Amino acid sequence: MARSRLIGYYFIFPALIYMILLVGYPIIENIRLGFYDVNVMNISSKSQAFVGLQNYRDLFDKGTIQIAMGNTLFYTVICIVFQFTIGFGLALFFSQKFGLSERLRGLIMVSWLMPGTITALMFRYMFSLDGGIINSVLLRLHIIEKPIEWLIQEHNAMWSIIIANTWVGVPFNMILLTTGLITIPKDVYESAAMDGANAIQKFFRITLPLLKPTITSLLILGFIYTFKVFDLVVVMTNGGPVDATEMLSTYSYKLSFGEFNFSQGAAVANILFVILFIISLGYLKMVSKEEVM
Repeated sequence: MARSRLIGYYFIFPALIYMILLVGYPIIENIRLGFYDVNVMNISSKSQAFVGLQNYRDLFDKGTIQIAMGNTLFYTVICIVFQFTIGFGLALFFSQKFGLSERLRGLIMVSWLMPGTITALMFRYMFSLDGGIINSVLLRLHIIEKPIEWLIQEHNAMWSIIIANTWVGVPFNMILLTTGLITIPKDVYESAAMDGANAIQKFFRITLPLLKPTITSLLILGFIYTFKVFDLVVVMTNGGPVDATEMLSTYSYKLSFGEFNFSQGAAVANILFVILFIISLGYLKMVSKEEVM
């Protein structure tokens, strides 16, 4: 028994070294940077002054961090609502057996499999003022009288990246919910039908309760994936116009590699890390409770 356990540790050891070097060390170093005054002038020297929480105070004094946090939260919540609603509708549709079900489901997955940068470039062109397909279609249908400045106006820019991210995230929601729907025993629905339950009663009293673990996991994972958005925003709007689409991730990048204020950039990244770490701990605690039950 002890020998087999030791062999197991040998197999785990390479992965442990990988996690320590490529995950653990960067996190610890980033936390350290948040408490020091590190910029382009002293990054390679040993004269980095310890400033405690001053970087965080300076961030909140600037005011941009509050805008970035609000934008990130708004963007995440709205995207999850749209992704989940549309994904659930498609999952209910594709859970039915018909000829092209698997082929159409595979076709929809293409948007999720595409690289984020390619998706961002595609939507930036689609939402462009001159020649964009979105404005062209709306003009031809006489829905609008003149092209809309999707990526230039503050309010429209946020909704443009929400639409783009929704297109990316719907397949992920659809495939997980479809899997959950397929695993629900058919005899449960048959028994409910014999008791006189209609389609709405089956949905709210059978489908939703049995899908609760799947839905909960999907929403939390969706929150984590969406909250740390970066490439989509950088390529489409770069946080503009006037910080209208500035996210925590993009703000951290700008501070670190635009203004070369590595300490404040690390501080923003630490705030992002703490938020997602708390969400992840809540998710793990919830999963452990369900396993016990």
